[in-house]
Parts: sequence; C-alpha cells; structure tokens
Amino acid sequence: MIPRYSRPDMVAIWSPATKFRIWYEIEAHACDAMADLGVIPRENAEAVWKAKDVEFDVARIDEIEAVTKHDVIAFLTHLAEHVGSDEARFVHQGMTSSDVLDTCFNVQLVRASDILIADVKALLAALKRRALEHKDTVRIGRSHGIHAEPTTMGLTFARFYAEMDRNLNRLEKARYEIATGAISGAVGTFANIDPAVEEHVCKQLGLEPEPISTQVIPRDRHAAFFAALGVVGSSIENIATEIRHMQRTEVLEAEEFFSKGQKGSSAMPHKRNPVLTENLTGLARLVRMAVVPAMENVALWHERDISHSSVERNIGPDTTITLDFALARLTSVVDKLVIYPDNMLANMNKFRGLVMSQRVLLALTQAGVSREDAYRLVQRNAMKVWEDGKDFKTELLGDQDVLAALSAEEIEEKFDIGYHTKHVDTIFKRVFKD
Repeated sequence: MIPRYSRPDMVAIWSPATKFRIWYEIEAHACDAMADLGVIPRENAEAVWKAKDVEFDVARIDEIEAVTKHDVIAFLTHLAEHVGSDEARFVHQGMTSSDVLDTCFNVQLVRASDILIADVKALLAALKRRALEHKDTVRIGRSHGIHAEPTTMGLTFARFYAEMDRNLNRLEKARYEIATGAISGAVGTFANIDPAVEEHVCKQLGLEPEPISTQVIPRDRHAAFFAALGVVGSSIENIATEIRHMQRTEVLEAEEFFSKGQKGSSAMPHKRNPVLTENLTGLARLVRMAVVPAMENVALWHERDISHSSVERNIGPDTTITLDFALARLTSVVDKLVIYPDNMLANMNKFRGLVMSQRVLLALTQAGVSREDAYRLVQRNAMKVWEDGKDFKTELLGDQDVLAALSAEEIEEKFDIGYHTKHVDTIFKRVFKD
C-alpha cells in the first residue's frame, strides 16, 4: 500500500525484515522440538539460536533467490551463512515450504488483527462519546432520502456504535479462526516430522495447531478472515456516506472539521468539502476488493498448489494496512465532527409540520375512522404542504372532515416532538448496556 494510506505499526508487520524474523523463529523452534525428541543433536538446535540477534540481509536473500528461484531456500541458505553450514544442516528437517510460509502468514494476520481490534475499540469510544453528547439533539430521520419522522443525532451515532460493536466481535472471531499453524510436512501427513514439533512451534508463536492440513492451511479460514475485513470496510462506508450527506450544502447538519489554513478547492475559495469521508468511501472499496479473491483461494488442486500465493502476497498487507488507516481516519473524523443542531431543527421544520403525518393518521383510526379514509384525509392535507407551501397543522385545523373525528386540542397534541424521543433512553440502554 502506498505511504499516503499507511500507518507504521501495521506496515512493519508486513516488512521483509519481519517476515524473515518469523521464518527464523519457526525454524529455530522446530529445531528445539526435534532436539527434544532426539531427532537432531541438541548442539545443532542451539547453534541455530546464534542467529537470534541477527538482522537478516534482505538484499542478500534476494540475491540468492535470483539464482534459486525459491524464497524459502534462499532464506535457509542465508541462515546457514550466519549459523554455519554444518550446524544448520538439520534446519527445516522434515518440513516443507508451506509449513514456514503459511504459519508465518497467519502470525502476521494475527498481529494485524490485534491492531485492527484496537482500532475498532478506539472508534467505538469516539462513537459512544458523540452519541451521549447528542442523545437528545433532534434531527429529522429520512427514508429514501426524504423527510420521514424525527429522531436524534445521538441515535445516529448509537446505531453506528452498535454496528461497529458487531464488527469488533467479527474481528475477534476472525482472529481466533486464523490463529493456526501447520508444521506437517509434505502433503500434511507428518511422515517426516513428528506432530509434537508442530505443537511446540505453534505454542511458541501463540497459535493453535491446524487440526488437519494438506500441505497448506485450509484457505476457508482466510476467506472468513478477509470477509470479516470486508464487512468492516462496508460499515466504514456506511458511516462515511451519512456524514457526506449531512455535509451537503442543502442539509448542512454536520461537517468534517475544517482546520485553519485548509483549502477546499483549487478554483473555488469558498469550498469546504467532505474529502476525508469521500476518501474513506474509496478505501472501503479497496478493502472489499480482497474478499472475492480470498474466497476463490479456497479451492486448490489436491493437497496443494500456489494459485493462492500471489493473491495473498498482495491482499494480506494491502487490506490490513488500508483498513487500519481507514479506521484511524474515521475515528478522527467522528471525534472532530462539527454538529449543527439549529440546522437540524430548521430542516425538520422546513415542511411545516408535515413529518407528524403518521401521528394524525393513527389518531384518526383510533377515533373510529377507517384506515383508508384516514390516510386519504391526512394525505390530501399533506399534499397542500408539498405543492403549495401550506402549514400542515393549519390545514388540518381547517379540515371539517378531520375536525369531525379529532378536536383542535387533539390535533395540537400530535405536533409534540417529545413524543418521538420518549424511548431514546431505552434504546441507549440496549446499545451501551449501562
């Protein structure tokens, strides 16, 4: 991923230096286990640890790989340069390349998960703070982009909190599912390596042994992992889209923080554009882009092929780096989001009480009017507001058919905004559980 959309801690997980360090630890721990089993001499296992403080030379490994055309062999050759060829002769005993590659990949995904989980928790904290701050800030709810009925800005933040809380659970499950390792040898039968080696290596790396591998860890795990990331990306876009709508000039109920000296347009000095949330919408597409290839990686030929490899070398770093950046950016947007309660109230009253139509409809039915007639009575007065700019309550009070069923006082009561917010506390207790 390009530096513009990257953060250093996540990038470091995918650096060649980190990868080769994990490869080394896999091989060294495997040697320890094999020495414990008496398969290789203890002194050879201990010799491998002489390289524990070595900073592996990426350029040198690349140089060797240019000849061998095999990345794991290139690394093992370089390791022997540090340990000594005789001392290193038992390294990789009974193992196959996928034992190293797959186990390393899952270690990296687990570490990436930990960062992403922390990111979501930070976003949840920001969403909860803004929800509590604006719990009673009334705004109009919209369906199909059209005014519907009153809600509150706090409920808007609360529903995003609930969605992200579900995503936290998804990420935690994805981390659990991906946290397996395999040191099972060619085609996964343990023919040339004891299962105890796998158990030892996995324990040292914080993984669980894969119950049954072929020559690779089953890719349905990775498909589920990237699918979870894709859902998180979609939730990011969901929040970003709402903010973009709120910032439209005709709405202007909220806007991204506009810092001193910031410029919105190279041509129009007046512009203050929702550039961050537009950017988040694009980044969400990149995250979701990994989902289908990850699912297509599940079907491999027999016990193993490498059709998945090139895909994962790209989507592993790119997707986790992108999502990490997007979550951090969204947290900052939510934290600094500028809210305009007066504009929210003005927007709600733009059509002069029209948004109370359902209350009048229900009151008429409760007064004995058929639903069909009640709907007709309310709609004919509502259309005067849409088409002629009339005041909805005034029109109702002047409609004798409506007054035949409801008193003027009963009609007045149906325009109380507080009616629509009476269960906000109940919803908040459901969402925040406190």
